[in-house]
Amino acid sequence: MNKKRRSVPGIRHYDGPAGGWGALKATAIAVRTQMDTLDAPATLLRTNQPDGFDCPGCAWPDKEHKSTFQFCENGAKAVTWEATSKRVTPAFLAENSVSSLLAKSDFELEGYGRLTHPLRYDPASDTFRPVAWDEAFERIGEVLRGLEPDQVEFYTSGRASNEAAYLFQLFAREYGTNNFPDCSNMCHEATSVGLPRSIGIGKGTVSLDDFDKTELVISIGHNPGTNHPRMMGTLHELARRNVPIIVFNPLRERALERFADPQSVIEMATYGSTDIASTYFQVKAGGDAAALKGIAKHLLEMEAERGDVLDRAFIAEHTQGIEDFTADIAQTRWDEIERESGLSQAALKTVAEAYAKSNATIITYGMGITQHNKGTANVRLIADLLLLRGNIGKPGAGICPLRGHSNVQGNRTVGISEKPTPAFLNRLKDVFGFEPPSHHGHDAVQATQAMIDGRAKALICLGGNFAVAMPDHERGFPAMGNLDLSVHVGTKLNRTHLLVGKETFIFPCLGRTELDVQATGRQSITVEDSMSMVHASSGKLKPASPLLRSEPAIVAGMAKATLPETRVDWLMLVEDYDRIRDLIEQTIPGFENYNARIRVPGGFRMPLPPTQRIWPTATGKAMFSVFDGVHENASGEGEHVMRLITLRSHDQYNTTIYALDDRYRGVFGRRDVLFMNEDDMAQSGLEHGDRVDIETALPGSVQRLKDITVVAYNIAPGTVGAYYPEANVLVPLDYLDKDSGTPSYKSVPVRITLRSKEIRML
Repeated sequence: MNKKRRSVPGIRHYDGPAGGWGALKATAIAVRTQMDTLDAPATLLRTNQPDGFDCPGCAWPDKEHKSTFQFCENGAKAVTWEATSKRVTPAFLAENSVSSLLAKSDFELEGYGRLTHPLRYDPASDTFRPVAWDEAFERIGEVLRGLEPDQVEFYTSGRASNEAAYLFQLFAREYGTNNFPDCSNMCHEATSVGLPRSIGIGKGTVSLDDFDKTELVISIGHNPGTNHPRMMGTLHELARRNVPIIVFNPLRERALERFADPQSVIEMATYGSTDIASTYFQVKAGGDAAALKGIAKHLLEMEAERGDVLDRAFIAEHTQGIEDFTADIAQTRWDEIERESGLSQAALKTVAEAYAKSNATIITYGMGITQHNKGTANVRLIADLLLLRGNIGKPGAGICPLRGHSNVQGNRTVGISEKPTPAFLNRLKDVFGFEPPSHHGHDAVQATQAMIDGRAKALICLGGNFAVAMPDHERGFPAMGNLDLSVHVGTKLNRTHLLVGKETFIFPCLGRTELDVQATGRQSITVEDSMSMVHASSGKLKPASPLLRSEPAIVAGMAKATLPETRVDWLMLVEDYDRIRDLIEQTIPGFENYNARIRVPGGFRMPLPPTQRIWPTATGKAMFSVFDGVHENASGEGEHVMRLITLRSHDQYNTTIYALDDRYRGVFGRRDVLFMNEDDMAQSGLEHGDRVDIETALPGSVQRLKDITVVAYNIAPGTVGAYYPEANVLVPLDYLDKDSGTPSYKSVPVRITLRSKEIRML
């Protein structure tokens, strides 16, 4: 469009690359505003280093330590946000009622700083007041013993260590429930469900070494510059080696276009950058399956025409289901593929041809694939595409799901699952002498629904911001207030803490950066990254308060107070975390010689049978799937309906908002925006800067988000984007992937309405 846009407050064009001097400036601001400038350099230099601490941000793995610093801009924000000098003291809480704090933004709440005391909500004064640890544990035990086990929800954040998560699941299972809603339910549950059906395990198959050997990377549905920022170093290396990187994403994201490596002297000195994507396809929200089927369709057409395109020997020896898969692809019409993906047949053919030429291909994907109502099927389609050319179990090839939190994968490995296997439960019984429950428990959506219905009476959160991260705040938030008990382990205040029940406790815990000293001395915890490497993490900073306790110690304190007949010596385990790891080794395969192996720099890799072309599926083969059609949102389509994607800003990590800027997208000092394609704006009679209301376009839906400013952006036609978690109010709780239970945060049908001509220009 040639029409000049009007100026909109807080919106301006950003023309620089991702990374570079902008990243260094942002890092400096984070340090200056949060930490003592004398402590900051040493703290940051210990990030992701041997004998240091694992970054509390993303789960991208560490490579050889070739440089002085192993952190990125957003990693520095995560570290300084945790290691801040700001404090939330009892005096502060006495002066600020819960009602007044609820009126603050999420950014303001966490910005007040670190919690210093264990707290109990006092209804008479509407404030949180200090409470003694033992008094709090005793009361929690009393309440829990008065409830049926399945009335209690045990939530886990992905930042919890292996040791804390293992004790947490042990506590809940000895108590008598498998109710384990966790953050994976909201992001990569489709991976945890879909990949076992395809290849036998719910994890990726690639290592960092595979990126050194790959000939092609296909990147689908993720924004690494913000959500997996250390990955940019790997993509930067690939691009400079001229390895093709084909991107599918609805938005043009700057980090996937151009990146300046802050550790490159030449790029920093010359203000240069490197182009990342060799080709960029702006697929419609929800159109990924159609695009994948289009690539597969042309691949099969090429095989029929000239042969030697598929890896027939691999398919014959290692897979089942190719016939049904190819029959479904043959029946899928190109006009359907083009309509649903928003991409042309010619474009998808070029991808198929590039894929056919590559001898080793990696497909990386994020929540743009999983957070859909067919997320599990999306994941399996990616596996299908790789299986067609034998791209699993050979160097330089494989599937690479990009996990978010730094230990969300490890939590699942050590037992945080509402659907435990009989083998795992039998090992717990053999080692601990109690009968663990065998029936399936609640995932995150089911837990929220149980609270809404009044079936759940208590919620215990090992970290996180559960209510805010979930969809459908209009029903979920009030349900928190009806609980008999809510308990939150965390480092800072967040909105979920303030949605108080009849009794609510907040327990301040040590962060990754802080020294953890127990009876036998300084302790290390362990985490598992996105590529299944398990390694140690040990903080060195003085704790924010002498009253802080570690997450394992808090879990052990609650368990001991709740389970009078327990055979587990909870407090003895916390004296030395090696003892917890010994129990993990006894009950979970792959942790042999656990304590010895984490003392080797870099740690060890968990077993991944598909990397050796061993398939732990029911058939012993990798399984092709059949995707049922390509139409994502049939129930929500109609006139003037768009598909909404919820997005993180660059100054954000999950629900934690570090600042109000999103510089790569040109947004500064605000979050109340709706990114929209200019042609869609014109067809809807909207202009850049108009204020609109958004309403979910699903049968029976009443979800609305009011007074949002339209911002013209390079986004796929038919697709709009708004910030998470604010836009979660537009996601119905039951609009989800039926296989995995993952909410459809990335493809909600919505209608957009101009508020009024009178306020259009205000």
